[in-house]
Order: sequence, then C-alpha cells, then structure tokens
Amino acid sequence: MIKYFIKKFNRIEVLEDLTFLDDDKNKKDNIVWIDILKPTKQELEYVENMFNIKFPTKQESEEIEISSRYWEENEKIEINSYFLISNVEHPYNETVSFILKNKLLISIRYNQLTSFNEFIKRFTNAPKEFKDGYEIFCQIIDIRIDADADTIENLSKEVTRLRKHVFTDYSNDDEEILEKISLFEDLNMKIRENLTDKQRILTSLLKSNKYEIALKNEITIMLKDLKSLIEHTDFNFERLDYLQNIFIGVLSIEQNKVIKIFTIVNVVFLPPTLIASVYGMNFNFMPELHWDYGYVFAIILMVLSSVTPIYIFKKKGWI
Repeated sequence: MIKYFIKKFNRIEVLEDLTFLDDDKNKKDNIVWIDILKPTKQELEYVENMFNIKFPTKQESEEIEISSRYWEENEKIEINSYFLISNVEHPYNETVSFILKNKLLISIRYNQLTSFNEFIKRFTNAPKEFKDGYEIFCQIIDIRIDADADTIENLSKEVTRLRKHVFTDYSNDDEEILEKISLFEDLNMKIRENLTDKQRILTSLLKSNKYEIALKNEITIMLKDLKSLIEHTDFNFERLDYLQNIFIGVLSIEQNKVIKIFTIVNVVFLPPTLIASVYGMNFNFMPELHWDYGYVFAIILMVLSSVTPIYIFKKKGWI
C-alpha cells in the first residue's frame, strides 16, 4: 500500500494513486512524503520509475555497517533505521528505510508502526509545521525516541517490581524469575541496539548540508536525548545483573535452609538409630538380653538421645 502526501499551501491531501499526474506532471513537486507499507514488487518498481530512485532490498536494509545505515549522495540520502516492536512476546527491531531526495521523503516499512500513525495525525492536523521531507523524517524519529523512552521507563518499573518480589514475596518460583530476568535483559539489549543505531544515523545527518540550519538544533536535542537514554539502558543492565546476583544469593540461602533441616534431622535421629542397632544385634552373649527393664531402658535412652540435640540446637539459636 502506498500513500502520497501532497502539500498545497497549508493543506494536506492524501492519495493512494498517482493518476492525477496524468493531467499535470508538475503536481509531482507538491508531494512531500510517500509512505510505502508492505509493498509489492510492482509498487516499488512504479515509484522507482516515477521518481528515478533505486530502493535497497530488505536484506541490504538490514545490514549493520554504517555505510548501509546511512548513505549520502549528491541528490539524496538513504537511511535504514531500527524501530522497536515491543508489543509482542519476543520484542525485535524492525528496519525501516528512508530516502530523502531534494525535499521529498520516501519511507518503506513492512509493519504497522505506531510512530507513523501518530505522526500522520499530527501532519494532517498541523501541516504548516512541516515544510519538507527532512522535517517529516526528524519528527518521525523524535516520536520514536519518545516511545523508546516510555519503553525504558516501563522496563525500569518492571525491574523494580521484580526486585521487590525477590526480596519480599519469594515463593520458590525459580524458573519464572530467571525467565523474567532473561526477557528483561533481551528487551534492554534490543532498546540499546535501537538507540545506538539512531545515534549513529543522526550524527551522520547532523554533518549534512542538505537541509536548513534551524533543523540542526532539533537534531542536536535528539542526540542529547539519545545519549541520556543509552546511559539509562546501561543502568538497567547493571540493575538486572545486580538483581540476578541477588536472586542467586537468595536461592543459595533457601537451599542452605533445606540442607540445614536435613542435617538437623540426621543429627537428631542418628543416636536413636545407633542405640536401636546395638540392641538389635543377635549375639549369644548380651548382658541385657534377659533384663526385665531392657526394653523400657532402650526406649528412654533413644528418646533422651533425640531430645538432647534439639535442646542444644535451640539453646544456641540454630533452629
């Protein structure tokens, strides 16, 4: 699906085909943004031929070297940027391709993204705020950075909640806690990768001279925001590592308590077992064999041998 955003003075018109160009080719200059969602091969070829642009393949757009993430030529800038998909069971970074040619922005994406939907609402409500494709691109990235900040904030709250659970409500759900820590670390890693990618792209864009100087201030502010968010992801990594160490410590304490109980039980029942074993022998010569009070004596001796260790342990505070 392709949407063409045509700006006429302070009004925006959104079309899904370019049949209006058949009458007047000059109207093509009024297009400020082309948003391509889940395109077919024919749709890509149509836009390429219409605007004399060559789009990168999906494989090329996902390469991680900086020359594949940001490429500037005489007439255009090609950008491939990560957008975090966090509302799924296993979050991942989806690559979105942008091409800036003169004042035109072309975006290619293969998923519905809330950042784009939110910007479209802003764009249609206040079109005069966005003069060209560069301002549109920067606004989309700024919205995405705000969304990443919200994701980091929610992750921090979840980490705090899990830490409280480990300390106060621990109930032997070891696998669940370890799984949560692993999922939080994976999400934080995806956020960090996403933010670092945008930092590299905006740093390269800041050096360009293809847009107005006033926009450089906005890019500088976004870079400062990215730096603070990256520092926060580092802090979350430290918190998760610390939480994992705490959990392992709590788990060791709980295991030690179990081992301690078994040790006390063994110590308590070992003397009675020894006494019962001695008087259970079948030797011919045993002085107490025909003793009338031998059975009662053995029972009392076993009870005393069991009670005495318990009394000593309680007195020393071991149980």
